[in-house]
Amino acid sequence: MVTLDNVSYRYMKQGPSALTDVTLQLEPGIHLLLGENGAGKTTLLHLMAGLLTAREGVCMTAGMDMALRQPAAQSKVFFLPDSLDVPFQTIGSMADLHGRFYPRFDRVLLERNLDRFGLKADTRIKQMSFGTRRKALIAYALALRTEVLLLDEPTNGLDIESKKTLRRMIAESAVEDSTVVVSTHSVHDLESIYDGVVILRKGHVQLASTTARLAGALAFVSHFEPVEGAIYQETEAGIYRAILPGGDDEETAVNFSLLYTAMSTPAAEIIVNLLWKSRDENKDK
Repeated sequence: MVTLDNVSYRYMKQGPSALTDVTLQLEPGIHLLLGENGAGKTTLLHLMAGLLTAREGVCMTAGMDMALRQPAAQSKVFFLPDSLDVPFQTIGSMADLHGRFYPRFDRVLLERNLDRFGLKADTRIKQMSFGTRRKALIAYALALRTEVLLLDEPTNGLDIESKKTLRRMIAESAVEDSTVVVSTHSVHDLESIYDGVVILRKGHVQLASTTARLAGALAFVSHFEPVEGAIYQETEAGIYRAILPGGDDEETAVNFSLLYTAMSTPAAEIIVNLLWKSRDENKDK
């Protein structure tokens, strides 16, 4: 679990705020983190990982205050950035020397993950292409089995089949008490596995919701004609994709890309109000 309570952060004392009054709770599951460039996504991941310390507020990751930088806390979280220089010759040697600091590290799972990507633990990292190195590091990150796993653009450099493999691996590797946060601009790559979404806008949390709540409060539809009563809709190649208020109908799959675009329009206020209404109604049941 990850909990942030009124967290603010700025990189320079008198500079602009990268994050402002972020209050957020992420339960175990797989969560999508969205936002435009400069919205604060990477800063948020760094705070969750303990690589930055909040200037205001508290960030708790896996039940521990990350500002204290305690070894017990660091062993419960792993952050895989978009680009990482690895000071090890092979993933195998990385597992031998680095993996020992993670009590739930599973060497058998690492070998299985690497095999699914067609890789070996003894291949020299310097000889790998960017995409191959990315796959090897993802295989290792998932094998650590940390309570909190933070992934920044995990599908960068991966081909179509590798993205499918990664989607299955993340879904299978997420244990009951683990929280996985995926920051990405490639929403469709892993869309079917997300249990929740957080949207940042200019350093503020604009929306934070579970996928189940979104699917219950909103309907995501596609038609060849304009959709009557839509909160938001857009058209591409003659197909109208729309968001409607939910109701008694069956839940629909959430279109995170459409949702993200809608949240940059006046429809955002309506969507947030519907989610609040849905949450209040569920509390009363």
